[in-house]
Amino acid sequence: MATSFLRIKPIVEERQKPSHLKRVMGPWQLMALGIGVTVGAGLFSLTGVAAGQHAGPAVVISFLIAAIACGFAGLCYAELAGMLPVAGSAYSYAYSSMGEIVAWIIGWDLILEYTVAAATVASSWSGYFFSLLRGWGITLDPRLLAPPMTPVTLADGTVVHAWFNAPSVFIIWIVTALLMRSTGESSKINAAIVAIKLLIVAVVIAVCIPHVNMANFHPFMPKNTGEFGHFGFSGVMQAASMIFFAYVGFDTVSTAAQDSHSPQRDLPFSLVGSLLICAVIYVVFSSVLVGVVNYHDLANDPNPVATVMDSIHMPTLSALIKLGIALGYMSVIYGMLLGQSRVAMAMSHDGLIPSIFAKLHPTRKTPWSSHILTAIMSSFLAACFPISMLGAMTSIGTLLAFVIVCVGVMVLRWRAPDAPRRFRVPGKGIIIPALGAISCTIVMLSMDIVTWLRLIIWLIIGAVIYFGYSRRHSKLHQNM
Repeated sequence: MATSFLRIKPIVEERQKPSHLKRVMGPWQLMALGIGVTVGAGLFSLTGVAAGQHAGPAVVISFLIAAIACGFAGLCYAELAGMLPVAGSAYSYAYSSMGEIVAWIIGWDLILEYTVAAATVASSWSGYFFSLLRGWGITLDPRLLAPPMTPVTLADGTVVHAWFNAPSVFIIWIVTALLMRSTGESSKINAAIVAIKLLIVAVVIAVCIPHVNMANFHPFMPKNTGEFGHFGFSGVMQAASMIFFAYVGFDTVSTAAQDSHSPQRDLPFSLVGSLLICAVIYVVFSSVLVGVVNYHDLANDPNPVATVMDSIHMPTLSALIKLGIALGYMSVIYGMLLGQSRVAMAMSHDGLIPSIFAKLHPTRKTPWSSHILTAIMSSFLAACFPISMLGAMTSIGTLLAFVIVCVGVMVLRWRAPDAPRRFRVPGKGIIIPALGAISCTIVMLSMDIVTWLRLIIWLIIGAVIYFGYSRRHSKLHQNM
């Protein structure tokens, strides 16, 4: 029984596995996918909270710390993606390096990461959408804009409890419909949206730089209040763990291996390229935000870009920026939902979850049933839970995936040293993966105990499913 946990999928078979999806993505579309998913809620929403509650202006350092940890992991993803160009991302890599039980853990973790991440972004999109409509003189019932039991104020000043976050559900189903239509068509639309979003980022930076007040950078790292995570270096680390969510997107590129024309060539290039571009954007953009508006005023602000644009008194441009951000969020949700469906499809092909997750539409060749099930789960989370909780769960899930990927590189360098690798991590394949695993673990340890408990509960649920269903239905088990 113990050996069944260590069943490993042969690397050669994985490399030769045919794609059931249409290969419609080139290197630039893959990079657009990575940038489109990465530049989103982490930058446009969590930056203000991370600065105002934890790091102050030193949130810039938090972005750099997260980028360095991601950089180590990104190089490891690039090696494994070029070596095993199959859908499933870290799940598939773990299955060919550390065995079935580790693959199940990371696959179950990725389901949490992508599903919750889509809900987080949809929840943030709802705030920008409401701000945009309000600027046009359109008012929505506040009870439809927040999770249940959240106190909201009606037009007459009455404080009541919210019902659910309706706009977040709406946007998830719009993007799901786009994904179900065609991966080729949707990837082109996504690339166009990413271009618009990058233009918005450039405009915000250019317009706001003249309004930066250097006094807002003092003190750069506020003194700790006596509580861990509230300013000081511990606050910088706490902010890094929170905004790690901002870098969740680049690994989505690796889930699209079977959608790619030439995955062994294109995946490493697109992974590293999208991460480098996003790291530069984050550092510059966060510096501008905390330079224009004092970090104290951003502490409870889920829409800091809207606040910054309103503060410089350019109403027309502000409305266009909010529209661009609301539109840009669609590319983030697109990548999350696409990544989730590909991981679920890979696990379903391996027999670890029911076959319905791998069912393709007869003409469009998209995993329509997986898209629908994912949309249901993400809609529920976005409608009913606060963005702070969803963001923390996404971050810890992402970090766990990164740790396993880094370890996977070291294991495969030992188990399959001569296997073809399109890209190799610089050095002996030990130092950078080890630094990646250690740095990601340190960031994980900076997270609060409640987030850890939620992750543990999720993994316990996964263990019940694995021992009750997956271990017996595994294709490797059936072929033994």
